[in-house]
Amino acid sequence: MNNLQKLHALGQSVWCDNISRRMIDSGELQRLIDIGIVGVTSNPTIFMKAITGSADYDVRIAQILAGDHGSGSDGDDSDRFDLNGIKNIYEKLVIPDIADAADILRPVYDRTNGVDGYISLEVSPKLAYNTPATVAEAKRLFKTLNRPNVFIKVPATSMGIPAIEMLIADGINVNVTLIFSIAVYREVAAAYINGLQTLQKRGGDLSKVASVASFFVSRVDTAVDKLLTERREKNNAKAAHLLGKAAIANAKLAYARFKEMFDPAGPFGALAASGGRVQRPLWASTSKKNPEYRDTIYVDELVGANTVNTMPPETIQATFDHGRTEITIDRGVEDAQRTLAELGNLDINLTAVTDQLTFDGVKLFAQSFQDLLENIAKKETQLRARSAASGA
Repeated sequence: MNNLQKLHALGQSVWCDNISRRMIDSGELQRLIDIGIVGVTSNPTIFMKAITGSADYDVRIAQILAGDHGSGSDGDDSDRFDLNGIKNIYEKLVIPDIADAADILRPVYDRTNGVDGYISLEVSPKLAYNTPATVAEAKRLFKTLNRPNVFIKVPATSMGIPAIEMLIADGINVNVTLIFSIAVYREVAAAYINGLQTLQKRGGDLSKVASVASFFVSRVDTAVDKLLTERREKNNAKAAHLLGKAAIANAKLAYARFKEMFDPAGPFGALAASGGRVQRPLWASTSKKNPEYRDTIYVDELVGANTVNTMPPETIQATFDHGRTEITIDRGVEDAQRTLAELGNLDINLTAVTDQLTFDGVKLFAQSFQDLLENIAKKETQLRARSAASGA
């Protein structure tokens, strides 16, 4: 077995944090599956880079326009383009990618009895603070894709968490994204459990619904290390040894909460007996951001049963080449608690840090989504002009 397959044997699924039409058509996605990748995640930034960073989608945009006879975009003012028309083009580009990837992953889903083989599509980040709109869009996207191995991604904002409970109660698979703090993770897990309980009361099949809780890792170190560096520069010697430790400590303690909340001997046991699946922690943002850290740091230290690690292609390759393949998530839990306590002693408010990271994460995805729509609008204008010129 290679390292990716060894991780799977230890109970950790490796998913790829990237998707594009080129990956699907070239056979790259299938190649990744063949070496041990068992799922895929996407987000607005990934699609923004895929669609705007190449001409790969131009033919499909032209085909959409040929059958559309005009969406109303004038292309002169990005604030005035026909949002509904451009979003329609966006979905006609993205949904086929998600559907085709889901079909390629379907054998994995079947082989693992619905544990793996998923791909995720995110609701518009512009809806992150609107519960009813999030629920409506998630239901629409899930119904449109009509595949059991699709997750709808919902951010763990104050308005997103009640949406998660409602969607699970309706039997919709949810990937909860942008979780940074242990407190928010507990709310997310509780929302999932409450949703399953409602689904059970309605007579639903608990075994048919799945969820993962995407706990972001490296961004925590980026933010905390900046604060630690400031304190170190003020001759605070205690700050130096904490560099690069906050994110992994945070994740290890989140995993400890996971084991508590999904203990079969606890309240979840009744749901598990009826077919309910645990909501696996998914380690997201696992590529290193600091060049001084080893390239598999956010993989090697977080290996554990019932977990997922979603990695960008470069981290997949590094893990394949020299990743660590032993259970590590349960090690050093007391050290992790001390690390967070020491941060507090240095007046680093981790709750404030993670709240800001959630806000920034939603803002980043919303900006990527807006940039993507504006780029599609420009491409639409260019392609219409080119078509008109050739017709003349």
